[in-house]
Amino acid sequence: MIASSDQQTMSAPAAAPRPRETVGRVTAISGAQATVTLHAVSGAQPGDYATVGRFVGLMTSSTLVIGVISEINETLGQGADGARARHSIARLELLGEIGAGEGKTVSFARGINSFPKIGDAAIFMSERELRIVYCAVDSDRAHIGDLQQNPNIGVHVNIDDLVSRHFAVLGTTGVGKSSGVVVILQQIIATRPNLRIFLVDPHNEFASCFGDKAVVLSPANVRLPFWLFNFEEAVEAFLGGRAATEEEREILADVIPLAKAAYLQYRNNDRQAVKRRDPKSTGFTADTPVPYRIEDLLVLLDERMGKLENRSTRAVYHKLMSRIQALRNHPRYSFMFDNANLGGDIMPEILSQLFRLPPDGKPITIMQLAGFPAEVIDSVVSVLSRMAFDFGLWSDGAAPMLFVCEEAHRYAPADPNAGFGPTRRALSRIAREGRKYGVYLGLITQRPSEIDPTIISQCSTLFVMRLSNDRDQAFIHSAVADASNDMLSFIPSLGTREVFTLGYGIGVPTRMRFRELPPAVRPHSEAAGNTRSNASAVVQRDLIATVIERWRGASTGGRSGSQDGDKAEFEQKPEVTATWPATSPDAQTPSSPMRRGSNCCAARSAATIRPRPSIVPCLKTPSGVRSPRAAHRTASSVARRSWDGANAPPSRAGEKPCLAATSWCVDANAWRSLRESNPCFSLERAAS
Repeated sequence: MIASSDQQTMSAPAAAPRPRETVGRVTAISGAQATVTLHAVSGAQPGDYATVGRFVGLMTSSTLVIGVISEINETLGQGADGARARHSIARLELLGEIGAGEGKTVSFARGINSFPKIGDAAIFMSERELRIVYCAVDSDRAHIGDLQQNPNIGVHVNIDDLVSRHFAVLGTTGVGKSSGVVVILQQIIATRPNLRIFLVDPHNEFASCFGDKAVVLSPANVRLPFWLFNFEEAVEAFLGGRAATEEEREILADVIPLAKAAYLQYRNNDRQAVKRRDPKSTGFTADTPVPYRIEDLLVLLDERMGKLENRSTRAVYHKLMSRIQALRNHPRYSFMFDNANLGGDIMPEILSQLFRLPPDGKPITIMQLAGFPAEVIDSVVSVLSRMAFDFGLWSDGAAPMLFVCEEAHRYAPADPNAGFGPTRRALSRIAREGRKYGVYLGLITQRPSEIDPTIISQCSTLFVMRLSNDRDQAFIHSAVADASNDMLSFIPSLGTREVFTLGYGIGVPTRMRFRELPPAVRPHSEAAGNTRSNASAVVQRDLIATVIERWRGASTGGRSGSQDGDKAEFEQKPEVTATWPATSPDAQTPSSPMRRGSNCCAARSAATIRPRPSIVPCLKTPSGVRSPRAAHRTASSVARRSWDGANAPPSRAGEKPCLAATSWCVDANAWRSLRESNPCFSLERAAS
């Protein structure tokens, strides 16, 4: 047995070991628990007392069995002199044992091979013995915090076991959960610098936490083309989170493969082919991640609608077209539609940007979700998690990746009727099969009871911080088989940054405290969590103007921060006259025959258009009106073709001479005039 804290091997001692002060003796033993009757310790120091959470060693003939006190009771019994006396009874949860390993080296092992017997002595564990349990340092282990019982003892986790078997960080708001995540990810990168980490950041709080090791992506600098979305994701995005009717799903399932086949003809310089290519000959389905043009999709919908006689069915097509056109023209959806086909098939570039291939010294990708439209966030997370798994699958795990999902209960809820099904299935697939293909999962949530049990049950290492909700506590008790309910009773009383860690990544279930982060690398949600303000500070109008500019910029194509030139241009308001060109080949006179439902006719009045910087382009086909099949284009596209170098309206540096790029819009009176006539027109510069 280990009789001295200075003893390092189990070889025969040269001299009699120094006796240890015992604190009690074993009075009951079971498979995973032991009962110790405590007695007073002579010459005890202030810290030498038994309390819940303290580690105790039970001295057997060959090993030191390690246990942690989970409960202490006091009973009345008979003392040594025969008088009635009070006795303290401690119940221990047995964790493992310290004994001689290979080479006679002392080491800690999970499980009990040599159980203590009744009457065996119990001792408080020394710092040296605690270090044997928690401070085993090698190339696979990383220091993430300190033991709560003794801050001098560092706690190390096995990075391979932590990552490869998935992990979860659980805790209510305000307990230091985000800081703990940063500590864990920093140590993972320090130990495994070639591992890619993709962090889903719903609240934009991790951007400054990893310095030059991370690339921060947001709607302003990422392209996620609509054609990368599979069928269910595309339907969710096109319809803005609204449940699609069966008819809408059938329509899109038919036309999306046709649009993909049409793009293949376009790429092969076969756009003028009389016969459209059959999508079956290409093998494309609605889920195949190949490019297609949104214009082709709208043309196909328009053609099918023109062949229908049933008014109610035509309304379904029209509503679908209007929704897609609105998304395409909305600046907040520019990450999906702007330059979606520029450069052809850009899927390799997108994967390289998202998943850091190659990492170039920046193995972490932080995807900030706060700037995305709320209606498509579920679809975006689904696309990202699905592509992460699919890349690992088809690359045979060539580039291992850790996919970390903050607020996981939002994307993988336990209720099958809540959330977005494809997102839950994508995360579930990573949890169940990802380790086979080098794709690993890290979950972060404040409501573990609301996560799909299939997903969280695959996380073999849990970092459980304070949970105040009864359902969450009950869920942890039912999900954890590594520790008894008595040990988990610590959870409601954990302090800030304190965590109960258990699972494959750590030697024994441990109450520890995460390392404290410097203020510069703390998540914003915690670094800025101060409600105090300077009473003498006055909010100036310049600040308000800046806030409004950023506020409006979020819905106007991402432009923020005005310039002096913008203000001058706004005040000058040069006018442009809009007229219908009689020489246009697509023009129709008032007397010419018109297809039912078409609105193309000669313009009955002119309109005045004024450029307005940083305002959304509002020159488009009004709701409820369809352009003719021959034209099938909006007013802006017709106008764009009619402009040339001489007639082009003035544009700022770096902008293209087209309506969509220069953000022109029609004033109210002009727009009413256009609605009475026709939205298809060209623009000519008015004489000053």
